Amino acid sequence: MELNLGGKLAVVTGASKGIGLAITEHLVDAGAHVVAGSRTRGPRLEALGSGGNVTFVPVDLMTGEGATALVAAAAQLGGVDILVNNAGAVTPRPGGFLTVTDEDWNASWSLGVMAAVRTTRAAIPEMLRRGGGAIVTIGSVNAFYPDPGIPDYCAVKAAVTNLTKSLSKELGPQGIRANSVSPGPVSTDLWMGAGGVAEVLGTASGASPQEVADGAVAGTPTGRFTTPDEVADLVLFLASDRAANITGADMTIDGGFITTI
Repeated sequence: MELNLGGKLAVVTGASKGIGLAITEHLVDAGAHVVAGSRTRGPRLEALGSGGNVTFVPVDLMTGEGATALVAAAAQLGGVDILVNNAGAVTPRPGGFLTVTDEDWNASWSLGVMAAVRTTRAAIPEMLRRGGGAIVTIGSVNAFYPDPGIPDYCAVKAAVTNLTKSLSKELGPQGIRANSVSPGPVSTDLWMGAGGVAEVLGTASGASPQEVADGAVAGTPTGRFTTPDEVADLVLFLASDRAANITGADMTIDGGFITTI
């Protein structure tokens, strides 16, 4: 399927690893130019930049200045056609709700919600200047599958999913679509890397990281994690004109993890 993304200008947050890196790679493969924002640039993102279709902007999106600088870099190239709000993190709370401090809540909210709010606020005028655009925000099944082991993360993802629906109603008449994607467990360092969810929960329970990971998808129809590339494919579809009349939708990609209608 031709997505007709050649020549598009895309902004991707959290672009240096995991889902964000996969989205950046797929956008470049489709012919888009990506303004990639993250705190650091890993070797794969650096290699992409050498091809001329990635502009890396080192930013801290927990600050207002970071979002402004990221979108300003895109504006210098001509504007924004696509915004992918991907930046985020999860910290397992094996000790439960009472161990989550105000500082923890504020950090989760700042990165998980306010980074998307600020980047979107900066990008909308650039989209309007180009006649419209597409916003895709990476949420999580935890927006509607509350997990007591990650209460702050669940609340944050519920907020960005709700925000996306609200934006779709306001911006649709102006030619800007807003959708969200809710992955289940994805095979990234966030889950399987050092200090990731599997390792932290394994340490708390006495299980190995692999046992934790296997248990997370044991009851799903596909019995496996989603890959970052699979999430990226869905994001590119939603960002393309192939999805021209899809807005305000939340697309679940979880191998059947969520069993309710």
